[in-house]
Amino acid sequence: MTDLDQTTARRDITDALLTALERRHEVLDAIVDADNRAAAVEAVATLLGKSQLGAEAVLGMSLQQLTKDQRRRNQAELDNLNSALTFTLAERPASSGDTVDLRPFSADDDADLFKIRTDEQGSAGDGSGAPAGDIDSEIAAAAHRVDDEEAVWLVATEHDAKIGLVMGELHDGEVDVRIWIHPDRRKQGFGMAALRKSRSEMAAYFPGVPMVVRAPGA
Repeated sequence: MTDLDQTTARRDITDALLTALERRHEVLDAIVDADNRAAAVEAVATLLGKSQLGAEAVLGMSLQQLTKDQRRRNQAELDNLNSALTFTLAERPASSGDTVDLRPFSADDDADLFKIRTDEQGSAGDGSGAPAGDIDSEIAAAAHRVDDEEAVWLVATEHDAKIGLVMGELHDGEVDVRIWIHPDRRKQGFGMAALRKSRSEMAAYFPGVPMVVRAPGA
């Protein structure tokens, strides 16, 4: 997890806890009315307008966090986290990752997305930095590397709309991960969300191999 990722996640949690305490009666009602934990998390997230991560933290809150002293500490921590970040969750709502999913790249269905990426960056898809080749050849080469378990290409989606690519390439015992977000979907937090989601995906494809982010999301 990158330092920025850790800071963003911690701020989501701290902000949700403070807001939940301010609206504790409404939060308690939402939890009591929920059928199960998953429903309670969803209800709290919707009620407070916070991320799923923050809502999970609210449900896991210990009683000692209800004290005035702990609330003052949380507020001080939130102030410090806010000073370390240049954006808020409201400004980049996708950064929580709640609406973003990753699926395997399809040579037939996703060539258009890869072409947009290549036209913009002008570099090969293997992360070597070499000039881009023919799109069909690039995709065929990537499929070969995926079959050989040397790479994994994923498409980032939101409600089935394609928003970007996550490309992992195995080099010298490390997985080089590159995040590319479609120009029309930038500065909304999708790069951060895709990076968050990619950690578990890369760990599944390359167990025990360190992940190195070479090009964070735009």
